[in-house]
Amino acid sequence: MEKQKYNIIVLDLDGTLTNRDKVITPRTKEALMEAQRRGKKVVLASGRPTPGVTPLAEELCLQDFGGFILSFNGGMIINCKTKEVMFAKLLPVESNKKIIELAEEHRVDFLTYEGEHIVTNNKENEYGQKESWITHMPLVEVENTKDYLNFQVPKFLMLDDGDYLAMVEPRVKAALGRNFSVYRSEPFFLEILPKGIDKAQSLERLLEVIGMTREEMIACGDGYNDLTMIEFAGLGVAMENAVLPVRKIANYITDSNNDDGVGKVVEKFMLCD
Repeated sequence: MEKQKYNIIVLDLDGTLTNRDKVITPRTKEALMEAQRRGKKVVLASGRPTPGVTPLAEELCLQDFGGFILSFNGGMIINCKTKEVMFAKLLPVESNKKIIELAEEHRVDFLTYEGEHIVTNNKENEYGQKESWITHMPLVEVENTKDYLNFQVPKFLMLDDGDYLAMVEPRVKAALGRNFSVYRSEPFFLEILPKGIDKAQSLERLLEVIGMTREEMIACGDGYNDLTMIEFAGLGVAMENAVLPVRKIANYITDSNNDDGVGKVVEKFMLCD
């Protein structure tokens, strides 16, 4: 039987492509550069906003090799070469006020995104500062967010410690109803996105446009928001540090993000021919 040829690799960032210091290890970087030199495509798929993914995309020269960014958990797809937005799904503008009122009701801080910066009601919040550090985007505190946020945004994050957010999550879900995706990407981040946005659905759109099949695709991840794409890909790969459901569903488990896990997958499955 002929061995499956993998021509596209999709990578989650935090806990997958980057190590504990949020950097790409030299072995992983070199493997990905060599794969691209051989004509393979690289897609960076993250819950981060686009400006938070761009520095890593540039480090891997995705703009030269025609790679893609899938940001906001699949809410937006960008062609790195042409800078074209291939797909975008934003929250309806009328939902902004309702989400802010829910945050106020449950006494949690929140943030969303505008261009190259993060809009928040409280820039002293430690979890908001964490998001700013991860994405390299500055926090801008706005006094009257209900009046200010009169435009569509990709998502909101509610911020608080995990035990409290675990209690808030089902209440927010119930209040917003079935047109929204509400889940925690980290214990302290409660994400609110338009319904039907996840990495797998967006990858399906992307493959259709670029004329590739899921059988040709490898997807690597470690978190709950990677489950759908790992199940969808021809080869679903869990990092050794992945949460248990991801490890259970994966076709293959690689080493951790601190031990060149992604680089080893590329070497084994993409550079072997």
